Amino acid sequence: AASSPAATVGSELPPEPGGSGGPGEGADEERELLLARLVPASRLKEAVGASLASLCLGPLGGAQRLGTLVDCLVLNYRLRQGPGRSRERGAEGPLRCCGCGRFLGEPVTVPCGHTYCRRCLRRELRARCRRCRDWLLPAGGTSTAAAPLRTSVVLNRLAEKWFPGECERARAGTRLEELLAQGRFPEALGAVSQALRADSSDLMLRIYRAESYVGLQEYKTAIEDLNFVISKMPNWPEVYFRKGKVLQDSGFVGDALQLFLQCLALDEDFLPAKLEVEKILCDVLSPEKLGESLKESAWNSPHIRNKPFMLGSEVTASYCSLQLCPQQSLGGSDVLEPVSGGLNRAQSAHALNSTKDLAKEDGLKRVSSEPLLSGQGKGALLKRKLSFSEQDTVVCEDGRNKHKKQGESTKRDMTLAFGTIPGDLIDVSDFECSLCMRLFFEPVTTPCGHTFCKGCLERCLDHAPQCPLCKESLKEYLASRKYSITELLEELIMKYLSDELFERKRIHAEETAEHSNLTKNVPMFVCTMAYPTVPCPLHVFEPRYRLMIRRSMETGTKQFGMCISDSQNGFADYGCMLQIRNVHFLPDGRSVVDTIGGKRFRVLRRGMKDGYCTADIEYLEDVKVADEEELKKLRELHNFVYNQACSWFQNLRNKFRTQILQHFGPMPDREENIQAMPNGPAWCWWLLAVLPVDPRYQLSVLSMMSLKDRLIKIQHILTYFSRDQSK
Repeated sequence: AASSPAATVGSELPPEPGGSGGPGEGADEERELLLARLVPASRLKEAVGASLASLCLGPLGGAQRLGTLVDCLVLNYRLRQGPGRSRERGAEGPLRCCGCGRFLGEPVTVPCGHTYCRRCLRRELRARCRRCRDWLLPAGGTSTAAAPLRTSVVLNRLAEKWFPGECERARAGTRLEELLAQGRFPEALGAVSQALRADSSDLMLRIYRAESYVGLQEYKTAIEDLNFVISKMPNWPEVYFRKGKVLQDSGFVGDALQLFLQCLALDEDFLPAKLEVEKILCDVLSPEKLGESLKESAWNSPHIRNKPFMLGSEVTASYCSLQLCPQQSLGGSDVLEPVSGGLNRAQSAHALNSTKDLAKEDGLKRVSSEPLLSGQGKGALLKRKLSFSEQDTVVCEDGRNKHKKQGESTKRDMTLAFGTIPGDLIDVSDFECSLCMRLFFEPVTTPCGHTFCKGCLERCLDHAPQCPLCKESLKEYLASRKYSITELLEELIMKYLSDELFERKRIHAEETAEHSNLTKNVPMFVCTMAYPTVPCPLHVFEPRYRLMIRRSMETGTKQFGMCISDSQNGFADYGCMLQIRNVHFLPDGRSVVDTIGGKRFRVLRRGMKDGYCTADIEYLEDVKVADEEELKKLRELHNFVYNQACSWFQNLRNKFRTQILQHFGPMPDREENIQAMPNGPAWCWWLLAVLPVDPRYQLSVLSMMSLKDRLIKIQHILTYFSRDQSK
């Protein structure tokens, strides 16, 4: 069926998590643009100054409006670390989470095609994918509750088969998280301690134990566990965030801020850390609290004053010594005064089981992991001593972490249980599509967790917007039309089944070549008349034609034949090739296809392919006139019929003329060389398309290979309709 051409539909990106619009948004945008200019050059002091100066425009629009300042702080922080600090790649193994870098327990494939462990997504540790920075949540989504996390069936089956021990660990971690979420900290502590006695090398268990200690307000012990994890995996962003949260809960907001920045330096998209930094900065820079800080700042520790990523001496001179960290000495009084600016510190005796005991035990001289201290002031050289281990972690002036063990430097050595796969466990049947029963080719994973070949899934969605296996609705997935390849599964196939993949690609290439032939088995759309150079918009809704249009696009030909139906042979003996100019997909899978007529053809042999008609064809061209006298007469006839056509069109009612112009566009101009094109002058086909003539009569004109005969036919039609106009 024909319809109007597809309208251009714009798309709007979802807002940044935490972002909002509303009154005052213009002023906020001015601040963001001002700070954005400072980020590329890492001009931190100017960025901070601009943030303070922007207060004259009005109050900040919430913590989320400080995102650019946070980015500038993180960029400055990372640049000061130097190139020697690499980002955490995590465990090296065939099944590794894109987020935490650890074993891929309960794998979940997100819309961009990358795969995360369920833990990373359930805790909403990030808003964007760590690899491609695409949104992890659906457009406009703010919580995973709106999009249930479904385990990838194929990848989970592989994980259970290859690494059953690691999968059991992941399930045990899920049970521990449930206890922590329910506030059952003693039970969680007992369970994790028992698990650690069985396997003391599991660093994730120490993370859970630290969270249990925090719930029981045993902050010092929690810090010890987190320090141990940092010593083993110094580039794991999450452990810095967990330690920062412990310090923040203890009242050490300054050190917590450093740790949050360290986390973001390793992973700029670690969402919880970014939100915490924004909240802290918003609290500090709020106008009412800024005034109190300008009068008498409690954030004047010499230890903080010399930290290079904080407000430098030049900025503090301009803004009355405003600082971003509280006094951190643990040797002071047990009860500290609240920090001005709204950052209240809890009593140190309650926060870390009394600072006096800490000083005596020397179990934790300083609670901070800031690796960039200048070392000029007191406390600038920080030390962590873990009383339960033989290893000291020293943060030196050059910003590098050095680990010493009995006078001997140690290298990071983690033997992973999931590093290699026994050859007898690799079975090609584990990588077969359940629809075509062949090796996955361009595997895509649906929101319900099932995986299919991309082409197989698209063909199923042509018939019904639901999963072929579990029948769950995929209407939103179909509307997004984002069939991203599951990269991990494709990598596994390339690595372990390279020979089978090579054969699969060979077969696919042969099938594509077959679909690309424009003379043999050409796809046929049996619908309406089409003419060379004339637009032909189509509304495609039948599954067979959805497949046909998709194949035409994928092969790159972007062409198919158009014929009218025939009661005897199925479709007519003559037709016109259509060139696809644009395809606009509707949410339910239908599409509006904008095409234009190309070459004419004659059908030689008919066939069928996957539900739609095909044909072997030969193309038609007008026979050119060589004799000068005949060519002169042909030009005279051409000019006469052209003028007759213009007169007929101008005498139409305004209503009809407007409709024709909207649908087909204006009538093409007269051509000087009437034999230049293989199909003759374009205006003839435009006129034939707009004239209300029986399709069989139009088909007879389409099949003509003589321009003279075609002009005579058109002249007869115009003469007939001109008589009606005169009446």
